[in-house]
Amino acid sequence: MTRPTPKEEAVREQLRDRDGASAPEEPGALERPEEEAADEAAVAEPEAEEQREADPLAKAEAERDEYLELAKRTQADFENYRKRAAKEMAAAGERAKVGLVRDLLPVVDNLERALESADDGDSALAQGVRLVLSELQGVLAREGVEALEPAGESFDPTFHEALSTRTEDGAAPGVVLDVVEKGYRLSDTVIRPARVVVSA
Repeated sequence: MTRPTPKEEAVREQLRDRDGASAPEEPGALERPEEEAADEAAVAEPEAEEQREADPLAKAEAERDEYLELAKRTQADFENYRKRAAKEMAAAGERAKVGLVRDLLPVVDNLERALESADDGDSALAQGVRLVLSELQGVLAREGVEALEPAGESFDPTFHEALSTRTEDGAAPGVVLDVVEKGYRLSDTVIRPARVVVSA
């Protein structure tokens, strides 16, 4: 590197006086402000990251938030599972009840036929059968089972099963004339449709 000549010294002095800043000793000695800011940001970023990692309180708060969110999700999943299990158990209980009632209906039918065919309706045997039938019908009624006896009603295929049709004077078409076998339903579920004769 060569020493500056006296003329160069004088020029530098004048520039220093005019700008109020010292001239660079070598060309390109001063960096641009944008480059300086970028370098400072690059240095500050890892330092801030290290500071966050080193702060135990911030780390504990982040873990707390994460575990709290996980606990909320788990609680919501368990609540959904509990509701679904309760609904499935209720549906299974309803299906079991319908199956049991369906199995008991022939017993009710036979007890009713036995009473209809009894010669002496006041005999001890007939009274015993009537008592058993009454208790059985009471149990079914308490469980919500209703008998369907639609004589005189309009035929409804949802609740009735037509065995035959018959023409009868004064009866409009599609009216139930006779009930061959009573039907039963539990709430909205038809356990057995009523078997009927319908007017033609």
